[in-house]
Amino acid sequence: MTLSGAVASLGNEKRWQPLALRAFLCQSKTTGSPDLPLLGVNLHSGVTMRSSDDGRPAPSEDLSAYKLVSPGDIVMNRLGKPHGSIGMSPWRGITSPAYWVLTVNVKYGYPRYLHHLLRSRHMISEYERLGKNQPPNQFDIAWEVFRAIEVPLPKLQEQRRIADFLDVEIARIDRLGEAMRRQVETLAQRRLRALDRAWPALDMPTKRLGYGAQLVTSGSRGWADFAGDSGSRFFRSANLRRDSLQPNLASLAYVQLPASVETEALRSQIREGDVLIGITGANAGWVTLADHSIDGGNVSQHVCLVRPVRNEIDGRWLAYLIASPIVQTRLMGSQYGGTKTQLSLPDIRDIRIPVLPLEAQQELAAEVDGLLNSLDKQRDLRKQQLSVLAERRQALITAAVTGQIDVSTASGRGIED
Repeated sequence: MTLSGAVASLGNEKRWQPLALRAFLCQSKTTGSPDLPLLGVNLHSGVTMRSSDDGRPAPSEDLSAYKLVSPGDIVMNRLGKPHGSIGMSPWRGITSPAYWVLTVNVKYGYPRYLHHLLRSRHMISEYERLGKNQPPNQFDIAWEVFRAIEVPLPKLQEQRRIADFLDVEIARIDRLGEAMRRQVETLAQRRLRALDRAWPALDMPTKRLGYGAQLVTSGSRGWADFAGDSGSRFFRSANLRRDSLQPNLASLAYVQLPASVETEALRSQIREGDVLIGITGANAGWVTLADHSIDGGNVSQHVCLVRPVRNEIDGRWLAYLIASPIVQTRLMGSQYGGTKTQLSLPDIRDIRIPVLPLEAQQELAAEVDGLLNSLDKQRDLRKQQLSVLAERRQALITAAVTGQIDVSTASGRGIED
């Protein structure tokens, strides 16, 4: 059932008047205020102040064509990736010419209520249903289609009460979510410190990794041309994980290698216990310990395969060692996370590793295993709780703006708020 049916039936039970969005929303295309603050809009928060480090594409150098936004206006990114980047602005500023700036007829709609209504799961589903597919991953909803959507609107006093209720409840959920995200960040830092436990002491004797490895190699160029749905498993940089030694099998590819590359195929063939390291791009420095799931596969040119001498170096200890901040800092650059985007095989061979008996390496690996297992369980629990909070947040908004919960005890504020 569409929004016009499902939500209207709920609204009708409370005698909410169904209105098309065109009755109380119209586009504003005023430009020419390049000195005002730059605003953006996102899925989680709605309208936000833009900053230089927000991870989004830089704005145009000429802001004269950017649209003026007044407090109480609705800003919407009509291109869904997914849909839902819409919200009321509390600020005066300017925003991208690609966005819609919608002024509200306050005779029918209370801006803070519309902020929640237009971001509800029911409305997002409607945008997705009506949006025109724009490959590879966008859905463009036309203005005439958007403004024809009908929604049931309560009276303004009821809209104010619902908005007050949602503002308080969502702020509470968001505070709890932010506390959980800080806990996840703290656990990530503790995880890094646990990885450093693989290095017993900084002042102990070391040797080049190359002296303790049977093989340090990578795959050959051009093997992507042999990719298919079957054949040898093809381990690429996308199969590495930043926060786990386990291979990421979600996007595992396959290659059918011709006989002419048999020697190269044997050279780059993975064996269980090999240490695999990303050497190009964003995944440079990421580490995986090969297990049975990729045994017999082949690495791509973007992955270094290190095969330690089995009776000298424990593969799990070596993998933890390379993933540790101590080694990553030296290998990748001035800080953990790195500044390099490409490593060479000599870089890998030159990694300094402590000189330790095999039994001591295995004991250290077991110690790090225990620490990481505990931390990862805590992290996974927090992430699960964050997912539940996000679902609760959206369910609460949808229930309130469709009349499924009674907010009559919430106090109203003036329409000029």
